[in-house]
Amino acid sequence: MSPRALATALVCASLLLLGAAPGGGGPTPPPPPPRSSPPPLPARMADTGGGTQLITAVAPDTGATAGTLTWWDLRGGRWVRAGSAPARFGAKGLAEGAVRRQGTNTTPTGLYDLPFAFGVQAPPRGTTYVYRPVREDSWWCQDNASRSYNRWTEPRPADCRAAESEHLLAYRTQYAHALVIGFNYRHPVRGRGAGIFLHVNGRGATAGCVSVPADAMRRVLAWARPTHRPHLAIGTDGGRTAITRY
Repeated sequence: MSPRALATALVCASLLLLGAAPGGGGPTPPPPPPRSSPPPLPARMADTGGGTQLITAVAPDTGATAGTLTWWDLRGGRWVRAGSAPARFGAKGLAEGAVRRQGTNTTPTGLYDLPFAFGVQAPPRGTTYVYRPVREDSWWCQDNASRSYNRWTEPRPADCRAAESEHLLAYRTQYAHALVIGFNYRHPVRGRGAGIFLHVNGRGATAGCVSVPADAMRRVLAWARPTHRPHLAIGTDGGRTAITRY
């Protein structure tokens, strides 16, 4: 080996010992640490209702009529997704629940309890919620002048006009299975809105409810446990109605 070749070989060997390739600028940096996954959505919310089950209904923004419904379980202090499905919202999008007005075809944002379930069809296998069968004389009163405002009635009372109420049996597809959303329910405010449910999809956007495919609605009812105090949070990805605010 010539003196020049020997010198070149010694330089290359020295560089390799230092952990650098010939012509490199120093040791090879270590790979970046793996990115940690963000906390699950319920863990980022201001309130989840205090129970160990939660349903979230999220839209991209207040003008959207579609989004995602996800149901969660709290296990060992961590929220775990139990299921998910595409969701539909009001034909005019979403509105802050505290200021929403009746007849606007908007879905109210906020965090709500789920008082009871009902349906034209029998409850899905595994349902433990109180489940009311829809009959010919089953109505949901939406008449602001009625003492039964925002209540299930059987039969429809005289002070609740049919034109201002829902005859539940008339919505056999949508109300095959449903859960009452506790919006404006415990202490109803006239003009705020009535008859807001989580129910089966119809032909398109809703009049203010949240709807999902029939199979998803059956899965939710079989999953929900009243003793776990499930709540439903409705909101958007961000902005003033961000679901993380509720």
